[in-house]
Formats: sequence, structure tokens, C-alpha cells
Amino acid sequence: MKVMEINRVSPTWQRMCLSGLLAGVAAFGVSACQKSTDSGATSAANAPAASASGSAADNANWPQIRIATESSYAPFSYKDAQGNVVGFEIDLAHELCEQAKIRCEIISQDWDGLIPGLQAQKYSAIMASMSDTPTRREVVTFSEPYFINNLVILGKKGVDKGADDLAGKTIAVERATTAADYIAAHFPNAVVKSYDNQENAYLDLASGRADLMLSDSAPALHWLNTDRGQGFEVKGEPIKIDDKIAIAMRQNDPLVGQFNDALAALKANGKYDKLYHQYFADIHQ
Repeated sequence: MKVMEINRVSPTWQRMCLSGLLAGVAAFGVSACQKSTDSGATSAANAPAASASGSAADNANWPQIRIATESSYAPFSYKDAQGNVVGFEIDLAHELCEQAKIRCEIISQDWDGLIPGLQAQKYSAIMASMSDTPTRREVVTFSEPYFINNLVILGKKGVDKGADDLAGKTIAVERATTAADYIAAHFPNAVVKSYDNQENAYLDLASGRADLMLSDSAPALHWLNTDRGQGFEVKGEPIKIDDKIAIAMRQNDPLVGQFNDALAALKANGKYDKLYHQYFADIHQ
């Protein structure tokens, strides 16, 4: 990953992002992924992996669970060049399972099928940048948050389009996300193009089929560090929404308490901070 040049974002935005970073690391982390609105339809899964700690014999006696993710949301969960599912949430899932003395298998699932698959008991938990919302709490239970999300607007460098200049502009956004909900509520005059995943939204932004894109800040900044993102920048200030990202599980599942205890332990022993800096420190330079 390339390191972001300091002049890529405005000094004011940079100060806000960095202050959020420091506050977020102390609590849960900053700027994360968002996924907000529930929807259906399951799909295929892949990329199994297991947590490891102590002897193989000890691990063999641990209970085993499956955790579902959506593998198209770098740097949180995505496929590397070899097709393996990697990212911050994948490493965090393994650390949580190791701390809780659980063997975990990570499977890849389309976003629309995540909650239906959980309800059908295809897996025990979801770690896919899912927002803890009142609507979701009607059908699932959430852990304590492991990330706090904010939004940013991306656009071409040198083109003055920001949050005050969206009327009539074509805005790319991933469908069924916090960003999609936000733009519908706050910018009703914008022309919205919705996509099944973040990658397709980036493609249309880069090709000029969309004027702007509304996205979670961390994946957006990650994309700006790629070759395709070099001609783009953050427009205006980050949109503070205090969106809590957490692990989704079935209601009344005792696994919730186990994951909450494990997350607290990882924050106390420094492993959470280590993972955070591994994936996000250079994004905010």
C-alpha cells in the first residue's frame, strides 16, 4: 500500500481525521466500514481458516464456529492476489477466537445474504463492517463495537464539488449501506447510482460515469492510495455519523458474551491497537 501524501487532503480535514484517529484508538478505532440496511439472498462461501494458539491437541478440543464476511471491502475484508480472504476484520476475528479459545472458520458471503444465512444457522457470527442499528437489533444481537464509522465524499482533483454542491450530480454509493441511507435522507436532489459492492462504485467513479462517491472514510482513503485513486481526493470535511460497527450474532447466543470479553482483552493487552496500526496507520499520514 502506498503512503498517502500529506497534500492529498485539506489541512482541516487532516486534523479532524487525526483527532478522530487518536480518540478512536483509545476507545474502539476510527473511521470504519458501514453497511446499514438489511436485505436477503444468500450466495457461495469460501476461504476457510482457523485460529491457532498453544498445542494442536489443545486447539482440537476447542469448539469450532463459522464467521461470515463480505470479501470486497478493503482493507477490512478482501481477496488477495492468491484469492485468500484477508484484512483487518479477518485478523481481528482470528485474534478474538484465539482469545476466547474457539476455532474459527472464515467464509465469504454476499452482503445481501449475510443476515438470512445467520438466521438459517449457516454460521454463528457476521464480521462484515455491519452497523449496529435498531432495525437490525430486531433480528440479531450485536457485540460491543470494534470500529466507529464516518463518511467522506470522493471526487476528481481540482473539481469543486463537495457536500454543498451535490444537486444534480451523479453520486456513486454501495447499496444498502449507511452511506446510501445518509444520501437519501440529506441530499434528495442528488442523482444516486447504487452498486452491489464498493468495487463497482469505484470503477464508475474512476471511469467518469459518476461525479462523486459517498463512502466510509477508511476504505475511501485506502482506495486513494491505489493507482486508480491517484486522480481523486476527499471533498470537504468528513461527515461525522458515529456509526458503530460490531459483530452480529443470533439473539440470546452466549457467544455474544464470549466475544465481548475477548474484545475487551485484546484492547487491554495491546493486540487490537497493533492490528489497527498494521492496517490503518499509513492511511492517515
